[in-house]
Amino acid sequence: MTEVRQALTAAKAASRAVGLLSDGARQGLLRRIAAELRRGMADILAANAADLAALPADYPFRDRLLLTPERVEAMAAGAEAVADLPDNLWQTLEERDRPSGIHLRRVRVPLGVVACIYEARPNVTVDVACLCLRTGNAAALKGGKEAARSNAALAAMLGEALRAEGVPEAAVTLLPPTHEAADELMAAEGPVDVLIPRGSARLIRAVREQALVPVIETGAGVCHVYVHADADPALAARVIDNAKTRRVSVCNALDCLLVHRDWANRIEELLAPCLAKGVTLHTEPEDWGREWLSMNLSVRVVEDLDEALAHIARFGSGHSEAIVTQSPEAAERFRREVDAACVYVNTPTAFTDGGEFGLGAEVGISTQKLHARGPMGLDALTTYKWLIDSQGATRP
Repeated sequence: MTEVRQALTAAKAASRAVGLLSDGARQGLLRRIAAELRRGMADILAANAADLAALPADYPFRDRLLLTPERVEAMAAGAEAVADLPDNLWQTLEERDRPSGIHLRRVRVPLGVVACIYEARPNVTVDVACLCLRTGNAAALKGGKEAARSNAALAAMLGEALRAEGVPEAAVTLLPPTHEAADELMAAEGPVDVLIPRGSARLIRAVREQALVPVIETGAGVCHVYVHADADPALAARVIDNAKTRRVSVCNALDCLLVHRDWANRIEELLAPCLAKGVTLHTEPEDWGREWLSMNLSVRVVEDLDEALAHIARFGSGHSEAIVTQSPEAAERFRREVDAACVYVNTPTAFTDGGEFGLGAEVGISTQKLHARGPMGLDALTTYKWLIDSQGATRP
């Protein structure tokens, strides 16, 4: 048995122990994690500085990798926020009596081992671990090589918290940042109950095509804002700016602006805040459907709402889509006809986030339709089982 397989087998055993912890014990564990992150902040920042120093100067996702005292504190506060969320384990989802004499209950239970493959985002290490532990799961984590030192430092703090609370350390397992480890993880039928990839479209596609274990796909965020003919220009400019420039390297950032033809000669008015910040516009069809993750933005003039809906249906990724309009009818058509996890009216796509949705944190943004969709919080990390009781009922 390889080292990775041994680690995943240990995580499976640890998942059973975590699943038996009381609500109070799981809350206490997350609060201990928050305390360890604050205590170990200097070590975490030093490791992160070493990761950053090893990167080329033109590395495009430096902001994703960067940790600051404020970001470490945000991770600690996030752990506490998840601890404060209501316990969802053993929640009765439905209950009924049958004429046969059996009594049925469907209750929420942990998934087991939740694995995550991700790239240069060390905060994912803590977010996923906390959400998994809160829901009685073990976490198997495979980060990218760019964040190897940062992830190791964070995992050390998580391990300290697990030991202090008497929980098996394998409940949070950090795998080596290698392609070989990723390949073994994707093939780990048995130990791994579900695998969630977070990162580039290339990473997600590779996991979807190669994995032998169940996968929840968190797809690329090709996000649109459509400005309807009757939109308020000041509101539209504010929505576009926040959706695009708040943080360009995240999956909920705006990639393509669609404007009704009535705005064709006033596009610069809508984009004034973005242009002032250095956003570059692209109008060629080959850029439609592109996730920029940078200060670039595709722009297309459409004839009407029908053409905007058709464009989103063809080029959207099912992540987050928005309309700016004063028409209740146009807003309702957009809500009903856009096939995406999150659909916004007069609101920037930047709100697609587990914390903003009141979920405490998220494992990822699911763009598929089975089991989970949109920001994945506590409920998305559970499944259910049926409990059947009777007084000796038999089936004819």
